[in-house]
Amino acid sequence: MSDPSPVIGGETPSRPRGSLRTAVVWEVLKDALDRRAGTAGTDALDVLDTGGGTGNFAVPVARLGHRVTVVDPSPNALFALERRAAEAGVAERVHGVQGDIHGLFDVVGRGGFDAVLCHGVLEYVDDPAEGVRNAVEALRPEGELSLLAAGLGGAVLARALAGHFKEARQALTDPAGRWGEGDPVPRRFTAEQLTELVAGAGLRIGAVHGVRVFADLVPGGLVDTQPGALDALLKLEAAAAELSAFHSVASQLHVLGEKRS
Repeated sequence: MSDPSPVIGGETPSRPRGSLRTAVVWEVLKDALDRRAGTAGTDALDVLDTGGGTGNFAVPVARLGHRVTVVDPSPNALFALERRAAEAGVAERVHGVQGDIHGLFDVVGRGGFDAVLCHGVLEYVDDPAEGVRNAVEALRPEGELSLLAAGLGGAVLARALAGHFKEARQALTDPAGRWGEGDPVPRRFTAEQLTELVAGAGLRIGAVHGVRVFADLVPGGLVDTQPGALDALLKLEAAAAELSAFHSVASQLHVLGEKRS
């Protein structure tokens, strides 16, 4: 299997500032795919990316040599995915289909994938538990689920630091974790809520990571102008990601689950 410098959204995780949003998830995901390839005895896995949009993760995964099916409701996103995959030279390994996680098995088969990515999906679906169950049903035995969702604590902290104290309290007490009618995110989660969803669907919890613990709070000018600041911040994010104390203030939460054989 080839091992290029992983490209997320057109960037390598160790370089431009946008990589701060994806580097932790990418490293965890890549390790999980490597493990799964070892247990499956193959270099090319079948990966499903639900809500994969324009291919921020699908294209880098395909660059590793895997076959990726992207399910997304937006025709425009799928068109951009096709173009991005072609530009990256992996068009033959990336297949986009229109659909969503609630109607997942209208467009893909059950039990046909070694890994399922469910990133930025549960915030927007009517029934998160059903979404997770469908993702699990798409997995082969010993397959890996990568689940990424908006974190409640990160939103509360961000509103408070911006001086919006009433909105911070509203997010803290609202059942969906929303800070008001203008909140663009329909739902946020705690680490406990996400792990309960994953475990309730029958998966073994492999790891939980906090994502963007500091990245959304550090002034952009500081990172962009101070020599070595970006790499230092990336290392700080990686070090804090696995510590449960920081999960409660992360902007996003990442849960890795494994389907029992």
